[in-house]
Amino acid sequence: MSPPDMSNSTSEGEEGEAEPLSLLNKSMDFHTPGFHTDITKHLGVQITLITAYSLIILLGLLGNSLVIYMIIRYKNMRTVTNFFIANLALADLLVNTLCLPFTLVYTLLDEWKFGALLCHMVPFAQALSVHVSILTLTVIALERYRCIVFHLGRRLTWHSSFLIMAFTWTMSAILAAPLAIFREYRHEQILSINMDFTVCSEKWPHGTSRDGVIYSLSMLLLQYIIPLAIISYAYICIWVKLKNHVSPSSRNDSISRRKKTTKMLALVVVVFAVCWLPFHVFQLASDLDLALRLKEYKLIYTVFHIIAMCSTFANPLLYGWMNKNYRTGFLMVFRCEDKPDSFHPDGSFRTRSTRGLTLNGRNGGHPPTAV
Repeated sequence: MSPPDMSNSTSEGEEGEAEPLSLLNKSMDFHTPGFHTDITKHLGVQITLITAYSLIILLGLLGNSLVIYMIIRYKNMRTVTNFFIANLALADLLVNTLCLPFTLVYTLLDEWKFGALLCHMVPFAQALSVHVSILTLTVIALERYRCIVFHLGRRLTWHSSFLIMAFTWTMSAILAAPLAIFREYRHEQILSINMDFTVCSEKWPHGTSRDGVIYSLSMLLLQYIIPLAIISYAYICIWVKLKNHVSPSSRNDSISRRKKTTKMLALVVVVFAVCWLPFHVFQLASDLDLALRLKEYKLIYTVFHIIAMCSTFANPLLYGWMNKNYRTGFLMVFRCEDKPDSFHPDGSFRTRSTRGLTLNGRNGGHPPTAV
């Protein structure tokens, strides 16, 4: 999850033995700072990387901030599914602010300039964000599966949704903690070219990279394969249920809204999976020592990292494209307008029956929630 180590993996005084780093960090044995083989040192490549990362940061900050603002500002937007969407936006903002700027500078300079604290915090924050995102997407899918497939009348309350979000952040922090703990901030020296620089790299216990490989493979399962399998199953069942559903003509609008919402949320998952797939495959190849000797390893790693980071700004674009309320809210902000009545309840992630129960007082006083 962290940028590739920009150092030579052999240190002074080690009598030729390589310092035990993760396989990812060993990649830079072939791309030591100052060598002409590093294509990321070319001006055109650096301008491209700066432009790409800057656009991702700006679009991510703007889009995710707008999503959170709208959910806080407008009462009609305060539904359980929208709270989970705000949780996704918050996780993406964490990456945009605490990860990408430092990753870009580290990639360009081949040296960690930000001290020991951020050396531990940046990879932790990125892993934390990805875990929160995939766990939240899983929760959304399971909640919709529970409500639509089984027709359960009692939806999640606001209180329950906040407890679930707190749980996702806690579990994510635990899963990401090894990237903060097994981290080393050190000074390196290359005598042959008289160069001194600082490095932020993984340092796993027992003096081998085996623990790093085990952790990477475990995260591939927990962070990608298993959640996406659960989400895919849930949305397939939901889609089959809605497709085969027969209801009175008076409920056709409700079913149509459910289908549109399900399409949008499923597309969010697809975008997340597609953006992260190349990075995970390349990371796995690196862990298995299949990609480390590629001549342009660092450039390939950086390109796949950029593709993965595109997921941090894609969601607000999908919301604006596929949901009327988000589209209306975005336009109001850009026009400097404030018209809460412009948000139609039918455009929110709630059902007609749920609104009816709430109005009639038969829902236990609970707010309308997402289905």
